[in-house]
Amino acid sequence: MNLRSVGVLGSGIMGSGIAEVVAATGAHVIVRSRSLASAEAMLAGLDASLARQVDKGKRSAEDAAALRSRVNATSSLSDLADCDLVIESVVEDMDVKKTIFNELDRSVRHDAILATNTSTLSVIDLAMETSRPERVCGVHFFNPAPVMSLVEVVRPLSANDETIDTVLEFVRACGKDPVLVADRAGFVVNALLFPYLNDAIHLYERGVASLEGIDLAMKGGCGFPMGPFALLDLVGLDTSLSILEALHAEYGEARFAPAALLKRMVSAGRLGRKSGWGFYNYR
Repeated sequence: MNLRSVGVLGSGIMGSGIAEVVAATGAHVIVRSRSLASAEAMLAGLDASLARQVDKGKRSAEDAAALRSRVNATSSLSDLADCDLVIESVVEDMDVKKTIFNELDRSVRHDAILATNTSTLSVIDLAMETSRPERVCGVHFFNPAPVMSLVEVVRPLSANDETIDTVLEFVRACGKDPVLVADRAGFVVNALLFPYLNDAIHLYERGVASLEGIDLAMKGGCGFPMGPFALLDLVGLDTSLSILEALHAEYGEARFAPAALLKRMVSAGRLGRKSGWGFYNYR
């Protein structure tokens, strides 16, 4: 299947990044946002990103202009009707995603592939909201999508070989490295990463070291590009809590139970960089 028209549902950081990556392959991209204002904001962000790349010599002005011409934004779901592939990238909430997949199934042509960018949630639950479960899978890009090389391709029990083979080829065409994974909460990366982040919070709660000390220790001792608390703030504490809750529900292991401090910080609205204050203050 030749994926020449790709829809992206969600105009946040991930949706915008995915749109840029896909447009760079030569495909036409339609980004659907809940409002025209947020759609226009996404396009302005893409313009700024491309301008920075041109200024740094990472992309020619001609290439940037051609890429930009292949990205359009809309607030109407019906504008995705003729897409070959639609990638959902909205909030990590199962009820919200189920509603979206039900709507997509009725709005997008029946032979199109529907994919979710979920980092943790069950893909089969979304597939069964449609009349085409064999054409639904997970395509988990990592943030920032234009930079990160890995994409987890998630195969639910319902997906057929054609769907998975097509998506694997698509991911490679995006210049990414696909890893085929089973449909289990957290897949590979988050199932390993978030117990580590959770343990870092527990260490801090027990007074083993300061936030800065733990971050410095993991950067200097393990060669990580950032420490666990800086990473939690980048991911978002609400997103991190949601991922840990999904892991705990799936596996039932104590190591996945979210740290009490994490839950309290989310309740307080301290969500990390997105709110200006998380474990660190960004105001």
